[in-house]
Amino acid sequence: MSAPTAAAAPLRGVWADLVGQEGAAETLRRAVAGDPHAMSHAWLFTGPPGSGRSNAARAFAAALQCPRGGCGECTQCRTALSGAHPDVTLVRTEMLSIGVDEVRDLVRRAAMSPTLGRHQVIVVEDADRVTERGADALLKSIEEPAPLTVWVLCAPTADDVVVTIRSRCRSLKLQTPSTDAVARLLETRDGVEPELAAFVARVAQGHVGRARALARHESARERRRQILQIPSQLGDLGACLRAAATLVEACAAEATAATAELDAKERSALEEALGFGTRGARPRQAASALKDLDDQQKARAKRYQRDALDRALTELTGCYRDVLSVQTRSGAPLVNSDLEPAVNVLARRSTPESTLRRIDALLACRTALEGNVAPLLAVESTLVALVQG
Repeated sequence: MSAPTAAAAPLRGVWADLVGQEGAAETLRRAVAGDPHAMSHAWLFTGPPGSGRSNAARAFAAALQCPRGGCGECTQCRTALSGAHPDVTLVRTEMLSIGVDEVRDLVRRAAMSPTLGRHQVIVVEDADRVTERGADALLKSIEEPAPLTVWVLCAPTADDVVVTIRSRCRSLKLQTPSTDAVARLLETRDGVEPELAAFVARVAQGHVGRARALARHESARERRRQILQIPSQLGDLGACLRAAATLVEACAAEATAATAELDAKERSALEEALGFGTRGARPRQAASALKDLDDQQKARAKRYQRDALDRALTELTGCYRDVLSVQTRSGAPLVNSDLEPAVNVLARRSTPESTLRRIDALLACRTALEGNVAPLLAVESTLVALVQG
């Protein structure tokens, strides 16, 4: 009998938060250890939302710098995980896309030799948001990398990254963590009570970040309850339009609340840098700089709103998945078992075929929101489709 593999051991050090990703962690540990068949200068981490792509990328970056392969305790690990390491660049855009200018800055950084660490590591957490021109600028750096540079790109699926780039990267696919694994993490890492941890892990459907937000904030659980009441409220066209307006406005308010403090700090810092308030100062190009900041903040708020809408649509999709399970008597446990009476009512009102069409409409709306579709129009047409079945 062969000895147990390292993948069977509990994840420790920088890998400890990679919930349910033992296989992926083992691949990365072998790469860090110098296995020539495991290491690559360019990686593409893919996996569904909440699977931990960004956490895995940060852990890998830290382990590459750590003299002990990712102990999680040394200065190299701590600074790499926090984004303070001089040889680890962490990129997560708050905008709708990553443009060519930002990519060119990364390419210049990638060409530099490491100053303190063993590698120059560039982590792009939203590689699916790189524009076409940005991808062209990135391609050459990945094709002809500097000797000690490692690129780590993250995206939901390989298809979200242009083929010329993904074909030059080693692919690492992460899985959706199990409900039990997410609940255990919330209990051990965040001190969440077992009953609440089990509940939020189930309704978050394996999304670790979403489960943690639901566990920590009663307001998030209340928003979920309000969203899941929508299917029962859609009686006619007027009800659909009202529900759509309420949902879009609520998501916009959520985005405003999430960005207001950061917006104010950014504006204050820019005004100070421009010399506002200094006696006799006449800031040059102040209007242009403030307008650029305003545009960036509006783009960030737009993304936050669309992210909030996407979460709402995911909740509704889970609701209709439960309806379909009841209709087909699949025996699968309900995601929203706390709302089982309402799910049963919806199941009696329609057929499995109608439920599938509703799920398709919700998925199509999520796709439309990734483009330049007006959120209100997209949500209105989707809610009307839910009534029509």
